[in-house]
Amino acid sequence: MLTLGIETATKVCSVALCDGIKPLAGYEVNMGMTHSEGLLPQIDQMLQRTGVAKQDIELVAVSRGPGSFTGLRIGLATAEALAYGLKRPMIAVSTMETLAYNLPVPGVLLACVLDAQKGNYYLALYTWQEGKTVEVKPVTIMPGKEIFPLLSSYNQPAVLLGECAKLEKICPPTITVVPPAVRLPRAMSVALLGCSLHKEGADEDYFGVEPFYIRRSEAEELWEQRQKNK
Repeated sequence: MLTLGIETATKVCSVALCDGIKPLAGYEVNMGMTHSEGLLPQIDQMLQRTGVAKQDIELVAVSRGPGSFTGLRIGLATAEALAYGLKRPMIAVSTMETLAYNLPVPGVLLACVLDAQKGNYYLALYTWQEGKTVEVKPVTIMPGKEIFPLLSSYNQPAVLLGECAKLEKICPPTITVVPPAVRLPRAMSVALLGCSLHKEGADEDYFGVEPFYIRRSEAEELWEQRQKNK
């Protein structure tokens, strides 16, 4: 199945094409451009270079979070518009699980983290078994200083990936941090996971798919605080 993947949960804007489990093309930009500037041009350029027409796309997969509030909205709105316009199914997948797809290696605990600001991180734990991800711990928010004691409590080698540049500085030698090239969310992982879930009948409606934020935005928290202070 020819699948278009869209990933905008972090500062990296990424699009990809896969045919079933076969990667065809990936286009990632991590140069500080806003996703509203780069996403559609990246899709158009990728399709031109591969000779794939939009009408050939059979499935649209998009990352739904957690992650950047604005970035997720841009990615979801673009995916919804493409799926509706092409009359193709759409599926929104967990950003944390797509991180696990960056490293499909059995026998290790994959600690997937994204920056939740103020010293906190989104954290989810996965392993690979029989070619599929298995969720060990669902996504939660926790202080960065508590992550390594938690990982040490599991009786298996642990690997850290995601937005972990700050954590890498305090990472104990018993835990491996993956190289930057496979560290952040990637649209190819979104496409591969989306294609797998589609086969299991997990498609979404075109409209009404909400980003998975977990927590409220800082703007919402500030507004609520102002209301209490009135």
